[in-house]
Amino acid sequence: MNILFYLLPKSEVIYVYDDDTLRQAVEKMEYHKYSAVPIITRTGTYVGTLTEGDILWEIKRKRSADYRELEATRVRSLNRKRDNQPVNINCEIEDLIMTAMNQNFIPVIDDNGTFIGIVTRKSIIEYCYAHFQKDCDEA
Repeated sequence: MNILFYLLPKSEVIYVYDDDTLRQAVEKMEYHKYSAVPIITRTGTYVGTLTEGDILWEIKRKRSADYRELEATRVRSLNRKRDNQPVNINCEIEDLIMTAMNQNFIPVIDDNGTFIGIVTRKSIIEYCYAHFQKDCDEA
């Protein structure tokens, strides 16, 4: 089944821009209570994933918890441990099951690399559960 049925569109996704300050990113993640968010450019290209761990290691590396220092650091300059790998919009939901085991969301891009939304792990689990229920009902 096409992932469009499970896509959370960009307009409903919390993300940060690569030129946002670290302080802006921290405040956005704290407000929405997310531990990881997509990073995109101002032109909409998917860059990677910002996690709480990435932020913590940056603060440790700077050896300062001074909030003003967070304003001097841009998201693009952070060393990120791992980025959630994006999939193309033409991907099938069945192809995402293994990926969802290691990522809580899967970024979706179009043919130009433009970020268009995410598929959440929750929606993939719901898809699997519905198919499991269907198989049980038929048995």
